[in-house]
Amino acid sequence: MTPDQLITFAAVAEHLNISRAALALYLSQPAVSGQLRQLQDEFGEPLYRRNGRGVLLTPSGKQLAEYAQRLRETYRQAHGYRDALRGFARGALRIGASTTPASYLLPYLIAAFQQRFPEVAIQTAGGNTADIVGSLDSLDIAMIEGPVNLGLPQGTGVHRWHEDEIVAIVPRGHPLAGHERAGAGTVTFAQLGGFSLVLREEGSGVRQLVEQAFAAARTSPQVALVVAGVEGVKEAVRAGMGVGFVSLMAMRHEDDALTRLSLAPKPLTRQFSILVPHEGAPSRVAASFLEMCLLSDAAHGRLADGGARVASRGR
Repeated sequence: MTPDQLITFAAVAEHLNISRAALALYLSQPAVSGQLRQLQDEFGEPLYRRNGRGVLLTPSGKQLAEYAQRLRETYRQAHGYRDALRGFARGALRIGASTTPASYLLPYLIAAFQQRFPEVAIQTAGGNTADIVGSLDSLDIAMIEGPVNLGLPQGTGVHRWHEDEIVAIVPRGHPLAGHERAGAGTVTFAQLGGFSLVLREEGSGVRQLVEQAFAAARTSPQVALVVAGVEGVKEAVRAGMGVGFVSLMAMRHEDDALTRLSLAPKPLTRQFSILVPHEGAPSRVAASFLEMCLLSDAAHGRLADGGARVASRGR
């Protein structure tokens, strides 16, 4: 029995899925399965059983998982302490970000950070909000756009960050596009209930917010298509599949093919959050990146056109 095997088992116990645990650990699925077999041989009895696409822990596995999770947390704290002592001029930073911040904020933040610390190796992981929360054990810092999950791993710090507006988008020839041409530029959820809709996939922060707004308006959405990713929504709307919902930032460089409409009676906004796993002992590089993100958001107008500004600073 080795510490690596126990840390791997802790990840499997958390995700109850070998493939997801392998992704979180940056290992191959065969490597994780091999470590689990060796661990079971060590104990001489099953620690888990297959259950469809996932696994279920046996009573022995549940008990071992408690020890394994304590070991993993101790390892994280020791890792953070080591980084704090060594400094981070040549360190590494693992950043997770859900779709909207990953696409429209993170590139500018990374560019600015690497100008200050060019020898820090940065790794990024993407997905929707649920994916990122599920991968926190393999990240130093994460940015999410959905509601903060009350089931976050113990010791995770939560920082309110950027405020974002969700808008409805339609093709230029859509009946609702006339609202924008007439100068109104808004639409209610009651009005949207009469049109086909294009929604993001399950786990998307935008989808959760839109579904909650329809429920509050006591209107049933007519979903014509569910598609993954912001660009998928925009392409489906261009193709005439229905009304879509995206971050206002996603329309920053949009051409005239799509019209955006604010949602009435008041704009539909949400708060992005930055999550810091094991915040009690963060690495110095993660703490510095967090500080830069919070300072940048204090002047978030600069992020909106950050590409030009970052590029000009680099010349």
